[in-house]
Amino acid sequence: MCALNPPDWSGAREELRAVLSSAGWPPDLISDAELALHELFVNAWKHGGNPAPTVVLVLLADRTVRVSVADDSPLLPEPRLSADPYELSGRGLHLVRSLTHRFGAAPRKRGKGKLVWFELDCAA
Repeated sequence: MCALNPPDWSGAREELRAVLSSAGWPPDLISDAELALHELFVNAWKHGGNPAPTVVLVLLADRTVRVSVADDSPLLPEPRLSADPYELSGRGLHLVRSLTHRFGAAPRKRGKGKLVWFELDCAA
């Protein structure tokens, strides 16, 4: 069970914003990246058993960003299909899919758990 309050993700968000801003990314794509990061971070905390998930940010060739969030759960995430439009959760991975160009998950090569990641491209 996770703690009642999620860990502070503001440092990861600020780092992402600073890197993308300095690379000249438009504000709407920066906001999309921040929201996708938030979804992965909260999922890692809520479902992955991490009191403070690890975030890895990589800017590739100034035009693509890859953000990974590590957690301790070996279970790979699957988007939920719900017939109930009033459900309070279960839409996060659908949101990440719609905001980013690619996303996925893979077991960690060393240690337990997995990495859940997304990539977002910036038009030249």
